[in-house]
Amino acid sequence: MHILILGAGGMIGRKLTARLVADGTLRGEPVTALTLIDVVEPAKPAGFSGEVKTRAADLSAPGVAAQSIEGRPDVIFHLAAIVSGEAEANFELGYRVNLDGTRLLFEAIHALGQAGQYAPRVVFTSSLAVFGAPFPDIIPDEFFLTPLTSYGTQKAMGELLLADYSRRGIFDGIGIRLPTICIRPGLPNKAASGFFSNILREPLAGQEAVLPVDESVRHWHASPRSAVGFLLHAATIDLAPLGARRSVSMPGLSATVGEQIAALRRVGGEGAVKLIRREPDPTIARIVSGWPGRFEAGQARALGFQADASFDDIIRAHVEDELGGKIAGGA
Repeated sequence: MHILILGAGGMIGRKLTARLVADGTLRGEPVTALTLIDVVEPAKPAGFSGEVKTRAADLSAPGVAAQSIEGRPDVIFHLAAIVSGEAEANFELGYRVNLDGTRLLFEAIHALGQAGQYAPRVVFTSSLAVFGAPFPDIIPDEFFLTPLTSYGTQKAMGELLLADYSRRGIFDGIGIRLPTICIRPGLPNKAASGFFSNILREPLAGQEAVLPVDESVRHWHASPRSAVGFLLHAATIDLAPLGARRSVSMPGLSATVGEQIAALRRVGGEGAVKLIRREPDPTIARIVSGWPGRFEAGQARALGFQADASFDDIIRAHVEDELGGKIAGGA
């Protein structure tokens, strides 16, 4: 099986690649080839005996989408995107990468399919930002799309394209609306949601973190482990039960910032909590206030998608995966 990962250099892309290499199979078939593409050339995974091609490329640049699928990958994971805060700050860049890049990919698949039998499985990472306030306490699976940011609008457009191209049999696509991924390893990025990870990741490493919103802010989360699990499950399941509606809100864990901090106190100790510095940011607070806090996610669970049980579990997974099981200060 040949797998293409677009956005392979990002955190989720790297973890997805590592999991595919470790598993060695997908859908019961051996993974024999990987094509890994991002704006910065991804590293070749260690321990993979099959063919690996890596490339630095911008999916929205002329010809890149067609070149990316020349090898006719069986499964395409489309993770490439400009994140929420950056897409809001740079209107033109967000639309070029998040909308135009997606359309160019879908059209490249269409063109290759017209030249011969080719209809891959496409897993598209969407976002909860496709929804906009006001929200009910628990957001149902059939809630309408009313994004309040450019990023959310671009992802909603991607969902519509995915559904239409799938309806026409150009590919077999599924969109997974990821919860905010927490705790993201590495350095802070430009996502408006970045502080959800920052206020846990930095204190666990013995560093100060800034909290730009009130502790009452509630949001929907999943760990990187769960996100990779969502992607792999989406690549394997029968999509017929979805019908024409090809995008699904993933299960997650609803928690307030205050509940996150309480979990940090239980796992990391009071010393870690004291490293959080309150510094209100009206721009971040405005963006986050338009995001949903809790989902029903019954459809996803019925399809077999599974998420984390508690925020303590999310923090412990980060400590195991990224800190070698050790917390700064010995907590």
